[in-house]
Amino acid sequence: MAAIEPFSISATTEQLDDLKRRLNNARWPDKETPDDWTQGIPLAYTQEICRYWANEYDWPAREALLNAFAQFRTDVDGLGIHFVHVQSPEPGALPLIMTHGWPGSIVEFQKVIGPLTDPKAHGGDPADAFHLVCPSLPGFGFSDKPTEPGWGVEKIGAAWTRLMAILGYDRYVAQGGDWGSMVTTHVGLQDPEHCAAIHLNMAIVTPDPETMSDLTEKEQSALEGMQFYQDWDSGYSKEQSTRPQTVGYALADSATGQAAWIIEKMYAWTDCDGHPENVLTKDEMLDNVMMYWLPETAASSARLYWESFNSGNLDEVAVPTGISVYPKEIFRTSRRWAEKRYTNIIHYNELDKGGHFAAFEQPESFVNEVRTCFRQLR
Repeated sequence: MAAIEPFSISATTEQLDDLKRRLNNARWPDKETPDDWTQGIPLAYTQEICRYWANEYDWPAREALLNAFAQFRTDVDGLGIHFVHVQSPEPGALPLIMTHGWPGSIVEFQKVIGPLTDPKAHGGDPADAFHLVCPSLPGFGFSDKPTEPGWGVEKIGAAWTRLMAILGYDRYVAQGGDWGSMVTTHVGLQDPEHCAAIHLNMAIVTPDPETMSDLTEKEQSALEGMQFYQDWDSGYSKEQSTRPQTVGYALADSATGQAAWIIEKMYAWTDCDGHPENVLTKDEMLDNVMMYWLPETAASSARLYWESFNSGNLDEVAVPTGISVYPKEIFRTSRRWAEKRYTNIIHYNELDKGGHFAAFEQPESFVNEVRTCFRQLR
C-alpha cells in the first residue's frame, strides 16, 4: 500500500521575493481600445490587482488558512498526488471525493469543506456529514506533473478510484465541475461497485438533435451560450489543447500574465454582475492564482486540454447521478438532454444564482445541492 505523507503548503522567502520583483518590474501592454472586457481583462484592473498582490496580499496569512485543512500526498499509478482529506466527526459520514477543474484548485472548496464535513457546527443536520477528499489534478497545485503523455480524464478517473481504495473507502460518492465533472463521470463509469453516486455542476452532454424543433427557452439560451463560448470565450482552450507548451513559457515567466490568464475567467464565468469582486475577493482570487504560480504549473495544467480534448468517451452513465445547473455556467444542460447520457438521474435542479465556480461563488447553495443529492444514498 502506498505511503500517505502529511503535507503543508509552504512558500519560501526566495519564491515570494521573486514574485514581488516580477510584479514590480512588469512590462505592461497598451490599454485596450473598448471600455469593457471584450478584448480581455482591462489594463487598469490588472494593474490594480497586481499592485495589491505585490504590496498588500498577505500570503503567510492566506497560507495558514489553507493549511488549516489536513493535506497529504501519496503515490497513485506512479504519480505523487496532493489532496485535502478532512474526516468528519460524525461516525456515519459518507466518503466524498470532490474534483476541481481549470483554472481552479482546491482553493475553490475552502468555504464548503467545513459545512460538508461538520454540518452540525454550521447549522446543518449531522446526518448529512461527509468525509471529504479533494485531490489536486495531476499537473495542478502540489500534485506531481506527468512527464509523459497519457494523463487524460479517463486515467485520472481511474487514479481517483485507487486513491479512495488507498484511503480505505469501500463505498463513496463523487462530485465535480469543469474537468472535475468529466473526471467524476469516469469515476462513476469505472467503479460502480464502490462509487454509489455522482454529482456534477457542469454535466457535459450533447444537445439532443431530436429536440431542436421543440426547444424550451432555457435550452435555446444554453445553445446561444455554447455558441458565444465557441466564438468569443474559448481562445484559451484552443491554445491549451493544441500548444500548451508554447503558452506555458509566457505564463510561467510572467506573474502578471498568469494572474490575467486566470482572473479573466473569474470574470467571464462567474455570476458577478460585471465585476469579479462582486462575488470573490482579491485575496480569494489570488489564493487560486498562487496554486499555479508557486508550483509553476502553467504548462502542466494546460496539458490536460491537450490530453483530453476530443478524446473522452461519451458512454452512457448508469450510476445514480445528480446535476445542478447554475445560470452563468459555460455549458448548461436541460434534464431531457442530460437523460440521454446519464440514465439514472436522481437529482436535477436549476439554480437562480451562480456560475462556473459554484462552490467558490455560492457555497451555501452548493452545499445544499450536494447534501440533497446524496441524502438519497445514505
